[in-house]
Amino acid sequence: MVRMLLVSVLTLVFAASNAGAADTAPTIATLSAAQVVEKNIAARGGLQAWRSVQTMSEEGKMGAGGNQRATLKVPVAKNAGKSPVAARRKDEAELPFVMDLERPRKSRVEVKFKGQTAVQVFDGANGWKLRPYLNRLEVEPYSQDELRLANMQTDLDCPLVDYASKGIQVALEGIEKVEDRDCYKLKLTMKDGRQVHVWIDAQRFLEAKIEGHPRRLDGKEHPVEVYYRDYRQVSGLQIPFVLETRVLPLGSTALGFKDPPVPVEKITIDKVVVNPKLDTSLFSKPDVAMASKSH
Repeated sequence: MVRMLLVSVLTLVFAASNAGAADTAPTIATLSAAQVVEKNIAARGGLQAWRSVQTMSEEGKMGAGGNQRATLKVPVAKNAGKSPVAARRKDEAELPFVMDLERPRKSRVEVKFKGQTAVQVFDGANGWKLRPYLNRLEVEPYSQDELRLANMQTDLDCPLVDYASKGIQVALEGIEKVEDRDCYKLKLTMKDGRQVHVWIDAQRFLEAKIEGHPRRLDGKEHPVEVYYRDYRQVSGLQIPFVLETRVLPLGSTALGFKDPPVPVEKITIDKVVVNPKLDTSLFSKPDVAMASKSH
């Protein structure tokens, strides 16, 4: 699901730490956590502008097929013939998607795949999914894990917008490089106690990276990072048009082999509409017959 967009319904608390930034990069301004958040919100369009957004629609393409693990040779006894090699992953396909968002925390995502439309809907409390590409032609409710993840998502803004009213605490943990740019590293402590890190570009004050929900692979939880790129102005708001999700290796597999890398998952947004008029039925339990006709 297009999460990624973006992440998370979280709540944070507030704290500031200045020493780390001064020692790590003396050329970067020493700011408190509150000042970093204030500059971030201003860079993204301003607090009042984001508060005025009640709905949002996005269209684009998401990568699929590239989430298989890299090939891994497994040594076998000499008499057993050649070492088996996992089939190489197919080239990543780009699947068209449409995502509609409405406050408070309502979402609908439609993905086109092999001439069929998969649908996921969350009304803020309940979720449903339709997955015809798996020959599942009936609408199914979210699993408990899917509901848990859906309830962890933020509203259509981000955790830093009105963070205090969301019950979120923010602390500055210093300055770190994200690729080639200096970034303020913020620790967000949510209302439920979870912690998420966000890296804010020290020059542009836009999000460069955010900690994603861990991904379970090979029976182990892998850290996830989401990179925000290609910011563009839409209705006065700065919105990233490219999101790259990276599932990090743990170092070694259960068999002791080097943990193979997971290919980057990319989402490219083609169009964003702020405050479109959305039919309330979009966020109700999908109708199988109408699911592919809503867009």
